[in-house]
Amino acid sequence: MSAMLNGKFVYTFGSGIAEGNRGMKELLGGKGANLAEMSSIGLPVPAGFTISTVACNHYSENGKKWPQGLTEQIKKGITAIENEMGAKLGDGHHPLLISVRSGAAVSMPGMMDTVLNLGLNDETVKALAKHTGNERFAYDSYRRFIDMFGDVVMNIPHETFEEILEGLKEKKGAKEDTDLDTDSLKELTLMYKEAYQRETGSSFPSDPFDQLERTINAVFESWNGERAVKYRKIHQISNLLGTAVSVQAMVFGNMGDDSATGVCFTRNPSNGENKLYGEYLVNAQGEDVVAGIRTPQDIDTLESIMPKSYKMLLDIGGKLEHHYGDMQDIEFTIQNKKLFMLQTRTGKRTGHAALKIACDMVEEGLIEKKRAVQFLVEPQHLDQLLHPQIDEKITDGTTVLGKGLPASPGAAVGKVVFSSEKAEEAAANGEKVILVRIETRPEDVGGMSAAEGILTTRGGMTSHAAVVARGWGKPCVAGCGDIKIDYKTQSFTNGILTIREGDWISIDGTRGTVYRGKKDVVKPQPDESYHTFMEWVDEFRTMNVRTNADTPEDAMQALKFGAEGIGLCRTEHMFFGEDRIKAIRRMIISNSLEKRKAALDDLLPFQKNDFMEIFRVMAGLPVTVRLLDPPLHEFLPHEPEEIERVANDLGVAVSDFTQTVRSLREFNPMLGHRGCRLGITYPEITEMQSRAIFEAAVELNREGVQVFPEIMVPLIGTPHEFRNQKRVIDQSAAMVFEELGDSIEYTVGTMIEIPRAALLADQIAEDAEFFSFGTNDLTQMTFGYSRDDSGKFLNDYIDNGILKEDPFEVLDIEGVGQLVKMATEKGRKVKPGLKVGICGEHGGEPKSVQFCYETGLNYVSCSPFRVPVAKLAAARAALTHPTHPPAPSLRKRREGVTLEKVHH
Repeated sequence: MSAMLNGKFVYTFGSGIAEGNRGMKELLGGKGANLAEMSSIGLPVPAGFTISTVACNHYSENGKKWPQGLTEQIKKGITAIENEMGAKLGDGHHPLLISVRSGAAVSMPGMMDTVLNLGLNDETVKALAKHTGNERFAYDSYRRFIDMFGDVVMNIPHETFEEILEGLKEKKGAKEDTDLDTDSLKELTLMYKEAYQRETGSSFPSDPFDQLERTINAVFESWNGERAVKYRKIHQISNLLGTAVSVQAMVFGNMGDDSATGVCFTRNPSNGENKLYGEYLVNAQGEDVVAGIRTPQDIDTLESIMPKSYKMLLDIGGKLEHHYGDMQDIEFTIQNKKLFMLQTRTGKRTGHAALKIACDMVEEGLIEKKRAVQFLVEPQHLDQLLHPQIDEKITDGTTVLGKGLPASPGAAVGKVVFSSEKAEEAAANGEKVILVRIETRPEDVGGMSAAEGILTTRGGMTSHAAVVARGWGKPCVAGCGDIKIDYKTQSFTNGILTIREGDWISIDGTRGTVYRGKKDVVKPQPDESYHTFMEWVDEFRTMNVRTNADTPEDAMQALKFGAEGIGLCRTEHMFFGEDRIKAIRRMIISNSLEKRKAALDDLLPFQKNDFMEIFRVMAGLPVTVRLLDPPLHEFLPHEPEEIERVANDLGVAVSDFTQTVRSLREFNPMLGHRGCRLGITYPEITEMQSRAIFEAAVELNREGVQVFPEIMVPLIGTPHEFRNQKRVIDQSAAMVFEELGDSIEYTVGTMIEIPRAALLADQIAEDAEFFSFGTNDLTQMTFGYSRDDSGKFLNDYIDNGILKEDPFEVLDIEGVGQLVKMATEKGRKVKPGLKVGICGEHGGEPKSVQFCYETGLNYVSCSPFRVPVAKLAAARAALTHPTHPPAPSLRKRREGVTLEKVHH
């Protein structure tokens, strides 16, 4: 980085002047960049400076040593703050107090560390009291500083100080912290210092510069702390240098009843309403709001208490929205009725809110549709919008356990657990759980991610649990004071009923309701904002999105979400019905061609009917049918009792059937007798499936239903395998067309899922009419990882930096992606109009979709509920690379539905 080369590590801001701007997030972190930006546009930002991420990176990689020159630059930065504020750090008359906050380039709410009131000691606290004429405020600030410094810098559990505070409040008969008088706070400060000495073996540091240096080091180290690492892993955040550190003059919300601190959003982050949304506390500091220690007040009430500050907050919120072109999450402090801005960032929001905000801002003229699609709605917003909701039509007598705040919408049903560790353990075993906590803390993110939903008894709408859950689209009920948790007995009660660990509950994050037992849930119905937004998505999208569907129901659902055809119809999923499985098993045990054909003749009507139903639903749209792929042993039983039952059902000797089952078992079935290899050994299977496809298509065509079948041969490794199977398919087509006296157009292509097929793609393209990349198997065979077993070690690989992401979730662009790119280029060199798509699980993953667009694929195919996500990802890819040539145009319009034309 240039900053490393020129030796600059500190960037100042304040009084309308700033050395940074919002475009410098990689260097200054989101917090530092936005503090500089707000300063430059004239907002009231307390003076300060930001230490760059380069300094953090140097500290981490050089034995926890600061880079040369950092100490001097920090001292100059402190001097600049002192000059602007008219106060001096450590001064015995007018002491300067500062805050130290972390801030990465990517917003990580609650993951990093903050220390307020730095600079206080036994002497400066007296000077602060004298200068402000408010002794209570001075000691309130001092005890807070000891708590934060002890927690963040010395790793003394916050609960240690919290227990002391609660004990003193009980002794003094104080209900709230604010009920403690000056003498009580002096006593509390002394008790905190004693606890610090007891926990650390040393006295609390009095030198402000020593305090500052140790705090900066702690913030640097928080970047590699367990909670921050886990958060980055969950959110797949990588390639960042570290955290920046913002050092800023303190402004005080705890100076009395004319002071306050709060957090607010310029629009409602849950439903998108264009109205200031948030909470604040009078006579408090910022950590009180997010920690849930006191119950905050709704931001609306600020208007009656401090009308001028409220109006200024409204005006600044509007100015920030106009400047950033997005909804903002603001932190502010009011000191003696004067408003100060401490942070702004793009606000986390639910899927429903994201769509409404995007549509409203376009309608208000604040932004254009292009910006709304490219920046305001994330793919995961659409994903969470499709989360289930409590079915209000069903009155099942489920007991309401309590009501809390509707912190993050959606319904969740699961077994109760009371710790993050238990949540992660249960989820790893496939259990659905609800994480129940008094309040969540950053170290709980692992359990929060693993749980189906989150329930807390303390905290507001901007608490840690609420913010994190909304960002993830995970249901959350916060501040449910109706229930009391007892961690010792691993239970909670509402005073009437007691729920223990392992009991089932349901939570409704949309309404804030907690139920005993399992509630029925329903799939949500997208609203008008969704449909409007998706129309904009389609305006900018140049790559098609299909679906993976094996049933008419899945196909219909995908159509509702805008799928433009089926990219993968797995025929083997059609064989597991009671009558069908019996026929396929008879085919497997047959010892002659005649018997196999007889069994397949029994299967033909079922297969044909399946295709007719799917073709009818997808009328006018292409349907890619993959021929039989799995090994035959998957259709047979394996347990002795089941083997005996099936043998009797088939009318064969148990010993003979047992021998057949054993003979079909393979040491590595994923690399065994499957896919096109089955079709080559048993061409009658390919004949039957092809006949079913063609008979269904011809009959529907006669009814006036347009059918565009694309027959896909799986697991090709050589051009000769494909030619063999294509010949069987074409012969079957010719026979059916002659028998029925009619014909339809069709194409025959292949899945590229074996690395060798990618290497020989030009030879395969001489005969294939389309390619579809089966990236699940292609990833498996390229890495040599078993999909079923790699979970045992992939997390270790990611934790140790060997892999950035799970390659079965996010396409490995460096390796597997190069095979996709090479095969596409080689295929189109032979056949320029070759249609190419992807049908693995990666087809609905945003980063993978972008790569597919950049590679020039015609379409991606994914599960029905991922179709909107893939469409948005494709549109954003097109907007990100507007000069990139789109895939060869294969589109036409019929009845308002975009689809690909089938060429022959």
